[in-house]
Amino acid sequence: MNDAAAKRGFVMKHGFIKAASVTPKIRVADPAYNAGVICEKLEEAWEKGARLIVFPELCLTGYTCGDLFLQRALLEEAKNQLFRVAAATVGKRGLIMVGLPLERDGKLYNVAAVLCDGRILGLVPKANIPSYAEFYEGRHFTEGNRDAVPYRIGDQIVSFGTNILFCCEELPELIVGCEICEDLWVAEPPSTGLALKGATVIANLSASNETVGKDEYRELLVKSASARLLCGYVYSSAGEGESTQDLVFGGHNLIAENGVILAQAKRFQGETVYADLDVHRLLSERLRMGTFGGELQPYIKVMFSITPEETKLERTFSNMPFIPTDEEKRKLRCEEILSIQSYGLKKRLEHTGCSAAIIGISGGLDSTLALLVTVRAFDLLKLDRKGILAVTMPCFGTTDRTYGNACKLAETLRTELMEIDIREAVDTHFRDIGQNPDDRDVTYENSQARERTQVLMDLANKRNGIVIGTGDMSELALGWATYNGDHMSMYGVNAGVPKTLIRHLVQYYTDTCGDRELSEVLTDVLDTPVSPELLPPVDGAIAQRTEDLVGPYELHDFFLYYMLRCSFPPDKVYRIAQLAFRGLYDQETILKWLKVFYKRFFSQQFKRSCLPDGPKVGSVALSPRGDLRMPSDASAGLWLEQLEKLLPPQN
Repeated sequence: MNDAAAKRGFVMKHGFIKAASVTPKIRVADPAYNAGVICEKLEEAWEKGARLIVFPELCLTGYTCGDLFLQRALLEEAKNQLFRVAAATVGKRGLIMVGLPLERDGKLYNVAAVLCDGRILGLVPKANIPSYAEFYEGRHFTEGNRDAVPYRIGDQIVSFGTNILFCCEELPELIVGCEICEDLWVAEPPSTGLALKGATVIANLSASNETVGKDEYRELLVKSASARLLCGYVYSSAGEGESTQDLVFGGHNLIAENGVILAQAKRFQGETVYADLDVHRLLSERLRMGTFGGELQPYIKVMFSITPEETKLERTFSNMPFIPTDEEKRKLRCEEILSIQSYGLKKRLEHTGCSAAIIGISGGLDSTLALLVTVRAFDLLKLDRKGILAVTMPCFGTTDRTYGNACKLAETLRTELMEIDIREAVDTHFRDIGQNPDDRDVTYENSQARERTQVLMDLANKRNGIVIGTGDMSELALGWATYNGDHMSMYGVNAGVPKTLIRHLVQYYTDTCGDRELSEVLTDVLDTPVSPELLPPVDGAIAQRTEDLVGPYELHDFFLYYMLRCSFPPDKVYRIAQLAFRGLYDQETILKWLKVFYKRFFSQQFKRSCLPDGPKVGSVALSPRGDLRMPSDASAGLWLEQLEKLLPPQN
């Protein structure tokens, strides 16, 4: 393995790179002073692990120099101080961007100088020059040329133009493009072409003044640009030290990734902000979409090297990625999902002409949510809720608690309740197939699940109705469902909802239904351990707890999200899981259940290949007709092999 390949395997592990957006306190028209504070801030950001460091527009001179930009002394000193800043980057293998005015062929340009390890890599001029309202840049500066041309600066000849991509040798996914302030605000920003040709990170050197409400619009622009371009966006704005003759600058620094603000400075504080950008995730998003790349006018590629190291992550990861942390957003999300589920079922009932729905209720979370959704759909259709047949089918593992909650739930919601004890039918089936009832194996368990589905299907035929599926997405991911049993229905309303989210949906219904009796039942359902109840109770209590057998659903939902939604490899999922679940699970426990997740996810695809119809509600879905076209006999070997290398074997 050559040095470059070795570095590539190690540098910025898992595609994380720490970016910094820096606003130094400058003096207008004092390049020497400004270069000094830039070097200080550069050193500080480097020591904190930043390897992409962006300073504001024209920060070597100050943005507010006005007609002083036409003074030869200022221009020459700015260029001299650029060499000083470049010298301060010796030994710093990363990417540093600094703004200054530069003359070329008798015209003045507003330029971003891109530096690495003592060298000037390239010069990117501002493409769009504002001359409206408070901006008079057209008085001094010329619009930047798109096609790069050679430019001599000191003893170097570098590319000068807007079509330059700065490409990392050791981390090929890290490709940085640059634009300057107004470029972001126009209809066709340079960043569009840069991203289409591969840039995964856009840096913006800006001097955006503060007016009432402008910060909100600025944040919206940065968020939307990063979402539309599927990129990281590092926005650095001028702040204290600029002239306040007519304008005030707040240093509103922002770092975004794919529509999410990762870090944001408090205005007027001169605050440097840091964020860990994930370029591997950005690239996987682009591969999923397939709309990036293609034939465009040629772009210049300038290579740079980066210090080989593992980024110390300060980025946080929610341990429940399917659930908004903000309470108000969570409520809105719950209402939206309930609407998607109920309107999906409404359409199915309308299309089939059915006015009857049959649903098996166990007193557990999944069947409770499915029943609540069915009630909503019937209400939308103005159908009598008595058309909903809620069937409780007690058998060997049913407890008084779940049985009682199932009955109370059906009665409180004013649906029709039917009880069918299936013990005798299952015993008869055991005799028919020669199953010893004392042998509590998988046949013992699955026979009960299949008997229940048979009862529901036959009742649907009898009543000219449809069977409503209750299984959730987490169970489908793990294959924790009986084939041709509880995984089969005529419409699976919970198929797109992970287990961790189901609890919040039921809690939201509990809080908003306005029915005290219903709230009491739902509260007890929420407090009941998750269980298939296929083994006899012990002292009247649930004997079979799902999470003891298959693992905690909060871990599996986390694994599912980052494996499918983000395409993270197993070792990266493991790394961020340790951060997200710190203090909740140790690394051995996380690794144990992560191995279980991959084994089950791959081996149980055949159950998802024949999945009933059901509504997609989020960005992760398992339908074989939509989001997951996966072969049923794919090997998990590659993924499991990676996990085996993570921890030394335990004695």
